[in-house]
Amino acid sequence: MKFLRYGPKGDERPAMLDAAGNMRDLAEHCDDIDGAMLANLDRFGSLDPASLPLVEGNPRIGPCVAETGKFMCIGLNYADHAAEGNLAVPPEPVLFMKATSSISGPDDPIVLPRGSEKTDWEVELGVVIGRAAKYVTEAEALDHVAGFCLINDVSERSYQSDRAGQWTKGKSCDSFGPIGPWLVTPDEIGDPQDLALWLSVNGETMQNGSTRNMIYGVRFLISYLSTFFTLHPGDIITTGTPAGVGLGMTPPRYLKAGDIVELGIDGLGRQRQVVTAE
Repeated sequence: MKFLRYGPKGDERPAMLDAAGNMRDLAEHCDDIDGAMLANLDRFGSLDPASLPLVEGNPRIGPCVAETGKFMCIGLNYADHAAEGNLAVPPEPVLFMKATSSISGPDDPIVLPRGSEKTDWEVELGVVIGRAAKYVTEAEALDHVAGFCLINDVSERSYQSDRAGQWTKGKSCDSFGPIGPWLVTPDEIGDPQDLALWLSVNGETMQNGSTRNMIYGVRFLISYLSTFFTLHPGDIITTGTPAGVGLGMTPPRYLKAGDIVELGIDGLGRQRQVVTAE
């Protein structure tokens, strides 16, 4: 199943995709694609999307999950990305958070914050929790997943690394967390460690990798995080990015107003963002 949300920002409606790729309104069956809905995802398995009202026109697509409690991020999770930053492979996952206020729709603009100097791109596989997870084993981990989604972990490197403190402030600017377009259930994805992912800027391919090259895989990450805190339905884990970010180029290359960022992951759709400035 592929779930999504559509409509104006702050007033999105739940929907599903049918077999032909058409949006079908889901509002008669749930209030939103949120933690409460994802915790009861099994009840949608017998629902025929073709029986739902067709969504007409070309509405805005919103973030594929609403009311996210935690937006957890894993840094340096591809060896080639660590190498391009001249950083050692971490002995355990590097964990940080993005503010949930950074979440935006997959095609909403990336808005450069005031004083932006080094805003960068990162295509990533997102994992959305569907069942509460606390002290789960790797063998149990995927049983707690509602689905997967595409994420651009937009980052202002000058806030992240050039200033004192933790990474969160460089990751959490408004618009720095595009997610979606779809939340895709695990049965449609198969092995999350065998997905191609890519990103381009102004039509030039910057990133072209595979989740096969993660240092710490999805199962391990869910188990690892669940030893520190409970993962709740609707929480998001974004799992790191392959090589090809602007920071790793010689000389470094960063986003500017007017740039167009496009990205995708096998089976999870595409995003397209126009870069603007405050």
